[in-house]
Amino acid sequence: MKAKTIVLTLALCFVAAAVCFADDAFTGTWKLNEAKSKMAPNAPKNNTVVYEAAGDNVKITVDGIGNDGKPTHDEWTGKFDGKDYAVTGNPNSDMRSYTKIDDHTLGFNVKKGGKVTTSGRVVVSADGKSRTVTTSGTDAQGKKFKSTAVYDKQ
Repeated sequence: MKAKTIVLTLALCFVAAAVCFADDAFTGTWKLNEAKSKMAPNAPKNNTVVYEAAGDNVKITVDGIGNDGKPTHDEWTGKFDGKDYAVTGNPNSDMRSYTKIDDHTLGFNVKKGGKVTTSGRVVVSADGKSRTVTTSGTDAQGKKFKSTAVYDKQ
């Protein structure tokens, strides 16, 4: 009886965790709305961003077009806990950290070789239909930039 209760309790915990993540404002596929965005000159365009569960982590997949006009693809898997986690597929960054500020806001830092190159915020609208990403930093040529990218949920 005791073992059955423990198994049932664990099952309910996993279901609760899955439901909580499914309700997360960030989860899903987001498409860049260029008309509403103000991108820095020569900035790469992250056309599609996908947030999904990866065990007890979050996986973020980004597909876009680099400032050279070629397709880009990078992935990050980690937690929204402010710690650095590896980025794969992006020549301009090797680590990224996210901090959950509230249910609709994330802060983030992008690093290359241990140095922060980009900082910003991701804010999901109250209705959950759009997200705005504001960034500032220094590009590979050492020039400072600021961008605002608006995404629509798919």
